[in-house]
Amino acid sequence: MLLSWILLILAIIFEVAGTIAMKLSEGFTKLTPSILLFIFYAISFIFVTISLKKIDMSITYAVWSGLGTALITVIGMYFFKEPITIIKFASIGLIILGLIGLNIEGGSSH
Repeated sequence: MLLSWILLILAIIFEVAGTIAMKLSEGFTKLTPSILLFIFYAISFIFVTISLKKIDMSITYAVWSGLGTALITVIGMYFFKEPITIIKFASIGLIILGLIGLNIEGGSSH
C-alpha cells in the first residue's frame, strides 16, 4: 500500500512537471518543453494507473487531480507571476478539505 501512495505522489509530481512544460512550450512552439510534456504526462499516467491497484479509484483521482491543481496554482502564482487572490487560496483550501473528506470516507468503508 505504501508503494502505491509513493507512486501516486510521483504521478502528481510528473503531472505538475508536464503542466509546467505545457506552459513553457508556448503552444507547441518550443521543441524541448513540447516533447517533455508528453514524456512527463506518460510517466504520470503510468504511475497513477499502477497506484490504482491498491488505492480506491475515487481517492486516487481526487488526490492526483486535486493536489496537482493546488500545486500548479501555487507554482503559477510564484514562478509565472499569476495574480494572487484570496479566492485562489480559499479554493485550494476547499480542494484540501475535499481530499481529507474523501480519505476519511474511504477509510471508513473498508
